[in-house]
Amino acid sequence: MNLLWPKKNEKARRQNGKDFKIKNIMQKSKFKAKQGQIDYTKARWAPVINCVVKYKDKILIVQRSSKLNFYPNYWNGISGFLDDKRTFEEKVRDELKEEAGIDKKNITSIHLGRIFHQDELKYKKTWIVHPVLVKVKTDKIKLDWEAQNYKWIKIKEAKNFNLLPGFDKVLENLF
Repeated sequence: MNLLWPKKNEKARRQNGKDFKIKNIMQKSKFKAKQGQIDYTKARWAPVINCVVKYKDKILIVQRSSKLNFYPNYWNGISGFLDDKRTFEEKVRDELKEEAGIDKKNITSIHLGRIFHQDELKYKKTWIVHPVLVKVKTDKIKLDWEAQNYKWIKIKEAKNFNLLPGFDKVLENLF
């Protein structure tokens, strides 16, 4: 089974009885896999974590950078590919430190929700989403380049933002 999509201008598989062409949006990806890391950029299926960080009665949402390959400018939790041999908890802690500046000493709990699939026609990809609720004891955030803005909001306010597709399902899953 081929997990990679065809290169630009190649005929793709038949869908609904019609031939169609796939535009390879990810053709010029800047991502370079490190040793021991899997590159899911062009893969058909990709396992990801989507962390909802909770401080007191609010959750953290971040606005994704306009420079990202997938879903630029959408609001989301802290997310990342499950692309190496780190344990699940190590990956969650590392993503929070890297993307939001949250040290592991400020994490009070990590809870994995129900895993689900999110199909995305735009990117010709199925995300295998691992929702994670992370409770923290600080609201201090230091963003890296992957996000351009952040807000602490009440859960019911999330619907007022341009959310990453499937993030509403992550929230429903965890709360």
